[in-house]
Amino acid sequence: MVSPIDVAKRLVLGRPFRSDRLGETLLPKRLALPIFASDPLSSVAYATQEILLILTLGGLSYLHFTPLVAGGVVVLLAVVALSYRQVVQAYPSGGGSYEVVAENLGALPGLVVAAALLVDYVMTVAVSVAAGVDNIISAVPDLNPYRVAINLAFIAFLTAMNLRGVRESGRLFAIPTYGFIIGVLVLIVFGFGEMLLGHTPVAESAHYQIHAEQVGLSTAGLAFLLLRAFSSGCTALTGAEAISNGVPAFRKPKALNAARTMTAMGVIAIVMFTGVTALAMITKTKVTENACDLIGFPGDCHNDAQKTVIAQITAAVFGGHSIIFYYLMVTTALILVLAANTAYNGFPLLNSILAQRRYMPRQLHTRGDRLAFSNGIILLAVVAGILIYAFHGSTTRLIQLYIVGVFTSFTLCQIGMVRHWNRELRSEQSRADRLRIHRARAINAFGACFTGVVLVVVMVTKFTHGAYLVVIAMPILVAIMWLIHRHYTAVRAELDIDPDDLETLPGRVHALVLVSGWHKATHRAIQFARATRPDTLTAVTVNVDESDTRRLADAWDRNHVGIPLKVIESPYREITGPVVEEIKRQRRSRPRDVVSVFIPEYVVGRWWENLLHNQSSLRLKARLLFEPGVMVTSVPFQLQSSRNRDFQAMEHRAGEVRRGITGPGDHA
Repeated sequence: MVSPIDVAKRLVLGRPFRSDRLGETLLPKRLALPIFASDPLSSVAYATQEILLILTLGGLSYLHFTPLVAGGVVVLLAVVALSYRQVVQAYPSGGGSYEVVAENLGALPGLVVAAALLVDYVMTVAVSVAAGVDNIISAVPDLNPYRVAINLAFIAFLTAMNLRGVRESGRLFAIPTYGFIIGVLVLIVFGFGEMLLGHTPVAESAHYQIHAEQVGLSTAGLAFLLLRAFSSGCTALTGAEAISNGVPAFRKPKALNAARTMTAMGVIAIVMFTGVTALAMITKTKVTENACDLIGFPGDCHNDAQKTVIAQITAAVFGGHSIIFYYLMVTTALILVLAANTAYNGFPLLNSILAQRRYMPRQLHTRGDRLAFSNGIILLAVVAGILIYAFHGSTTRLIQLYIVGVFTSFTLCQIGMVRHWNRELRSEQSRADRLRIHRARAINAFGACFTGVVLVVVMVTKFTHGAYLVVIAMPILVAIMWLIHRHYTAVRAELDIDPDDLETLPGRVHALVLVSGWHKATHRAIQFARATRPDTLTAVTVNVDESDTRRLADAWDRNHVGIPLKVIESPYREITGPVVEEIKRQRRSRPRDVVSVFIPEYVVGRWWENLLHNQSSLRLKARLLFEPGVMVTSVPFQLQSSRNRDFQAMEHRAGEVRRGITGPGDHA
C-alpha cells in the first residue's frame, strides 16, 4: 500500500526520472537565460533604488550624482560579463569561479571562493524574495503585516518547483522573466517618448522634501557617500557568475551556448538598468531608508511602506491604476521572487562539486528522484528561510549582507584566469592563438583590478552596516569544509588495505545466537548460524526474569536443540551491558578470533508495531558496532502483518533511482 507521504511527494514532485534521462533535462539558450540570469536581470528592479537610498542620506542636492554612480555600475557590469565569457569557454565543466581558483591558486583560495559563493547564493534567495514581496506590498499595501509569511510561502513554492527538476522549473520561470524584460523595455520607450513629446512624467514623490541625515559633508565624506552608493548599486551584478557554474546544464555546444547567454544577459541588464536609472532622474523619484525622512509622505511613516522606485516610475508613465502598472508590478514581483532560482541552480551544483571533492557531505552530491540535487535545494531553502525570519523580510537590512561574497569570488576568479592564460601562453605556438590568449588575459587582468577595488570599497562602506556578519561567516564555512575534507581523507587512509591485511585471517569464528525464548524466530537464527559453519556455536540468554529463563531452559532440553545454552546473570535487569561484557571476555582470551553475533528480529508491516518489537536488539546492535572483532547479523522473521504489504504497488522510494532500482511502472 502506498503511504500518504509517497502520494503527497508524487503530487508535488511528479514521477521519478531514470538516470539515463539526464540528457533530456539539458537546456536550450532560451530557457537557460531565465534560469541562470534571472538574478542579474531582476536586480534592475532594485539596483537603482539602492543608489538613491544612499544618496538621499545627504539630501536632495546629492541626487545629481546618480548618473555618475550608475555609470560606474554599467562599466563594471560590462567588464564582469566579458570576463566570465572567458571563464565559461576555458572551464566548461561547470565549476565556475571555484574551479578556476582551486586549479590556479590552490585549495585554500578555492575554498574561500566556495564559501563566498555559498553565502551569496543564500543571500540571493533571501534578498530576491524579499524585494519581490516589497513590490507586491507596493501594489497592495494591506499585505504589509503578512510580509514574513508571504516570503516563506514563496520560498516553499520555489523549493517545490526546483525539486521537480531544472528543465521543468525553467519552463515556468521563462514566462515572467521575458514578461518583465518586455515590460521594462516598454516602460523605457514610453517614458522617453513622453519626455520627447514635451509631457515629462512626474513621480508621486517628486514634490517631497527630504530630511537629510548627513548634513555639510566634507570632501572625504562626499567621496565615502558616493562609494557607498556605488557599492549598493553593485547589487546589479549579483548572480552574474551563475552561468559559468551552470555550463553542464546547457545543450551542446555547451561552452559556446553559455558564452552567448552571458553576452545576452550583459546587454539586456545594461540597457534596462540604464533606462530605469535615467527615468528615475527624469521623473524625480525619491526614496529613503526611513520613510519618516520624506517630508510630505502620506500616511503613517512608521508603519506604511514606501512604493518602490520602479513602481513610482511606472505610475508616473502609465498611471497608478492602469493595467500596465499592475502588469509591471506583477512581473517585477514574480521575476524578483523567481530570481532566487539562480541560487537554486548554483547552490546545489556547487555543493555537489564540493561534495565530490570531499569538502562537503557526500549526500549533497546525490541526485534525487527528479535528477535534481535535492539535498542541496532543501538546505538552501532552510537557511534562506531562517534569514528571512530573522530579518523580518526587510530588503534594506538583508541587502547589507549582500555582494561581499560576490566580489570576493569575482576578484579571485579573474586572478585565477590570468594565471591560467599565463600557463597557456607557455605552451601555445600559434600566433593567432597567442593573440587571442593575450586579449583574454588583458580582459581578465582588468577585471581583477576593477573588481578588487570594488571589493575593498564594498568591505569598507558596508562593514558596519551588516557586512561584518558575512566576513565572520565565510571563514567559519572555510574551516568547516576543511575539517570535512580532513575527516574524509583520514577515513580513506584508515580504510586503505595494507599488504599484511590481505594475508591476515581470523584464528577462529565464534558464533553467538541471542535468544529470549524458544520460538520460530530463534529456530531460524540458530539454523542460519549453523549454515555459516562457525568453529563454535553457543546460544546466549540474559537472565532478567527467573521464571522466563527457567521456561526457556526447559524448552531447550525438551526440543534437543543440540547447541549449549549459556545463561548470563543480570542482577540489574539490563541486557546490553552483560552481553557486551561476555563478548569482551571472549575477545580478551583470543584476540585474533572473531565473534559473530546473530540476533533474531521481527519484521512487521505497520509503523506502530515497530514500537512494540525489536527495541532491545536495536540498542544492542548500536552498542556492538563499536566493538572491534565483532560481526553483527540480523536474522529477520516476517510476521503476518508484513506479508500483507503490497510491494508490487510501490514504485520508488527516495534514492532508488540513484541506485538503479526500477519499478514496474518504469520504461526506458
